[in-house]
Amino acid sequence: MKHYIFLVGLVIALASCKKQATSWDTELGAPLINDTLNLSKLTDNNTLVANAGGTLDLDLTKTIIDLGLSDIVSIPDTQVVQIFNPTIALNVPAGFNVFNETEEHTIDIPGVQLKKIRVFSGKIDLKVYNPLPTSVTFNVTLPGVYNNGLLFQQSLTVGAGDNTNPTVGSGSLDLSGYEMDLRGINGISFNILQASVVAITDPTGPTVSVTPSQQFKVEATLKDIALDYARGYFGNQVFTDTTALTVDYLNNIVSGLIDVNNIQLNLSLSNGMKVPVKSELSLIENVNSTGNTVSLSAPCIGQDLYLAPATGTWNNLTPSVQQVQINSQNSNVEQVFENLGATLNLGYNLTINPNGNVNGGWDEIFSTSRLKVELHAQMPLQLQADQLTLADTFAVSLNQNNAKTHVTGGYFQLDASNAFPMQCQMKLSFLDASAQIIEETIGDALVLSAVAGAQNASGMYVKNSSVKFYLSKTLMEQINQVKYIRVEGILDTPNPSGSANQQVSIPMGAFLHVRLKAKLQTQIVY
Repeated sequence: MKHYIFLVGLVIALASCKKQATSWDTELGAPLINDTLNLSKLTDNNTLVANAGGTLDLDLTKTIIDLGLSDIVSIPDTQVVQIFNPTIALNVPAGFNVFNETEEHTIDIPGVQLKKIRVFSGKIDLKVYNPLPTSVTFNVTLPGVYNNGLLFQQSLTVGAGDNTNPTVGSGSLDLSGYEMDLRGINGISFNILQASVVAITDPTGPTVSVTPSQQFKVEATLKDIALDYARGYFGNQVFTDTTALTVDYLNNIVSGLIDVNNIQLNLSLSNGMKVPVKSELSLIENVNSTGNTVSLSAPCIGQDLYLAPATGTWNNLTPSVQQVQINSQNSNVEQVFENLGATLNLGYNLTINPNGNVNGGWDEIFSTSRLKVELHAQMPLQLQADQLTLADTFAVSLNQNNAKTHVTGGYFQLDASNAFPMQCQMKLSFLDASAQIIEETIGDALVLSAVAGAQNASGMYVKNSSVKFYLSKTLMEQINQVKYIRVEGILDTPNPSGSANQQVSIPMGAFLHVRLKAKLQTQIVY
């Protein structure tokens, strides 16, 4: 189409510089397109695969849900603050232990009760405040937080300050690889982080006064924590959504029918978490370009499916799996696909721990754990097309001055070599700015089906056709009003015997080679 517009623009741009016009009619011919359409992109990515009979099958897998540990549990940035005020005033010597305290701090994760986690990435930022007129060393320990058996410890020495302007010291430590026991001091709680702080004055410093008005403070902030292991109770969480699978090109189908057989849809549900799961497929529907919707009717729609927890551990985790088969015998899946909609909507609900904390807080999720739902569609690429109409509209800008060199008529000629087992009638519609038809031209012949052709050297049936689209003088007189060109192709799968359309299989390697040329009648004025 772009080649055609360019050629017309080139011709009408020719003009004479003489004031007195002289004209004659002539005929110009030029090739526009020489190209081959095939299914190579779809076969290369395994959407279409060859079967034993040498024809193609549709084989499509789409992941609908894929949840991991981070989708179930996330640790919010959490600040732990410990404050100590001396209870009495006293003078303390150098190296004096000003305070030594261990406190519990709750990590706020609503509905989730964590007993143990392992940090994949993240850090802890420490900040300490010294109100004494001598330097103080703060020794911070997190009981229950270990990396390869080593307890988390960090020391910060802070210079002398005063009660009004305490001296601040800060530090940061990477927590990657640390395991955290969150059961608290008594070992039976959850979401509890313990922190122990010891503050010691400078062992070589002066004797200083400590009073109840002085405040020692330690801030520890967990930041950007990502996990690769968690144990506990992950709550009664529900994940629900409707996801859309879209093939935009199908919006170009404006009318007609197809008939397909032997569609197999398989839903695979896999639970790689050591957590019980309930799932429900709430909706499968197809919506076409006219808004018509066909919903899947099958026993699996609205049915609760239970997935047991996975078994094993890190490197030998075995997911719990359920398969749901949807086919022509137990559903209306053929009618769903024959609706020819570009959008397939799938609705689902997933509930973890549907019956509450039945495992006593011993659920486990590993870095390798996934909760997945996959849709696998398989069918022979075998169909019957009856007046299946594809249409698309292109914006154009066509202008010519009839007082100068201009196109008065002519035709496009499409030469096609068709190895697809379907025929096509084509039509061009020229539309104005309001999308109203100015003129239509129908090809004077069909692009014939390969079924009516002969075998080539590789054994594939091919049919050669030639189609002309005539451009009238009336159209050329109104060409400046044309703002859109609509292209329609009407597909059928004819039976060579002349009876009703038949079901056909698409052979491996099917192609459509097209050569488009223009023959334009022009009036040259100079």
